[in-house]
Amino acid sequence: MLIGEEERKRKMKLRYAMICSSNQNRSMEAHSLLKREGFDVCSYGTGAHVKLPGPSLREPNVYEFGTPYKQMYDELRRRDPDLYKRNGILPMLKRNYSVKTAPQRWQDNAADGYFDVAFTFEEKVFDTVIEDLNNRKHSLMKSVLVINLEVKDNHEEAAIGAKLAVDLCQELEAVDFWEDSIDDIVAAFEQQHNRKLLYSICFY
Repeated sequence: MLIGEEERKRKMKLRYAMICSSNQNRSMEAHSLLKREGFDVCSYGTGAHVKLPGPSLREPNVYEFGTPYKQMYDELRRRDPDLYKRNGILPMLKRNYSVKTAPQRWQDNAADGYFDVAFTFEEKVFDTVIEDLNNRKHSLMKSVLVINLEVKDNHEEAAIGAKLAVDLCQELEAVDFWEDSIDDIVAAFEQQHNRKLLYSICFY
């Protein structure tokens, strides 16, 4: 008998945020996989705008956060279907709009409530998330683990990074209090996967 998604979520203790720059590739690959695995997960970007590859490095496609993924998909498919299919943008956007409506910006997410774990995939994003949390009013004094797993921004590496994120989240779920075990969890993860992690504890 298959366990329903809501029932699986109830068994998960922690709430997760997956964060990259544009809330398109790395954070959405992880969001999609964690959601399928039953985790309570959201995703965000930290950039000023959402950027997607264009015909050249000098011609990116730039959107505002909140622009629906489906709208981006339709526009780029009309513009140059061969290019955006070949470089993986159309399949990525199709995946994205099956997960949620539009990219969201981390710095504007206060209404979404607090998270236990904020996962980033780039050191620059990690620094931005920590700075943002430190600048918020700490009314709840709830601890949040901010952890960075460095992942190159391409489709292949994003898929690998998402699986590693699931592994790490499962380790966090397996302990009673991650605050007491985080050093050991990180050390074991780094040794097993030969990946260096950055992590910091902030507060809401």
